[in-house]
Amino acid sequence: MKILFIGEIVSQPGRTAVEQVLPQLIKKENVDLVLSNAENMSGGRGATAVNINEMMQLGIHYFSGGDHTFWQRETEDEIDMLPVIRPANYPKGVPGKGFHILDTGKNGKVLFINLMGRTSYNSLFSYLDDPFTKLDQILEETKDEEFAATIVDFHADSTSEKEALTFYADGRVTAVLGTHTHAPSADTIVFPKGTMYVTDVGMTGNIDSVLGVKKEIIINMFLTARNQRFEWESAGRKAFRSVLLDTETSSIERIDKLV
Repeated sequence: MKILFIGEIVSQPGRTAVEQVLPQLIKKENVDLVLSNAENMSGGRGATAVNINEMMQLGIHYFSGGDHTFWQRETEDEIDMLPVIRPANYPKGVPGKGFHILDTGKNGKVLFINLMGRTSYNSLFSYLDDPFTKLDQILEETKDEEFAATIVDFHADSTSEKEALTFYADGRVTAVLGTHTHAPSADTIVFPKGTMYVTDVGMTGNIDSVLGVKKEIIINMFLTARNQRFEWESAGRKAFRSVLLDTETSSIERIDKLV
């Protein structure tokens, strides 16, 4: 099976990049399943049902989240009805679910898991449950199912935490795909027991910006040491960033395109 995972779709430029690249890419690579991180899809933070449906029309089957999952108020009310998982290690009682089983028909079932790291400058991350033992719980809960693939979106800052989780999961999941930093990494690799890995898929969005935000705003933040109101850049070049997994050959490759 070929599974395409698209890095965080950031605001309108990211959605435009998906529109311009994804339909042709699915045909060219004979992709069976498309997944994506959606936590920055709408206005740079969170995702609305309208934008999720827009991306599904282009070929994305299911979405994962991160620390901005609930930024859009409607998401908190509607997440149980949306094709979106949020980090499974959110504290007990948070709406939504942390994993989902997708039935792809002849290709079998795929277990899609979302976890969030705890090593971060963001104090919010420290309130999360342990992602390592949460992964154990999910795998135990679903052990009676037979999966063609198990894909983990690990939304985290720290490279060491991402690598450590992958060694911990090696041989038990098909792939651990890092998100959150918006910067694509070149370290696609297969771990010793067969788990495919990349530290960060990178964002799909405007690259004439600082991680999607207008560069002047971020420059001023560093010059003045003062908080700034973010505005997402719409003018300039865009990039589509993704990784393609082949479960038959156990291979992972980057597919990045400038738009």
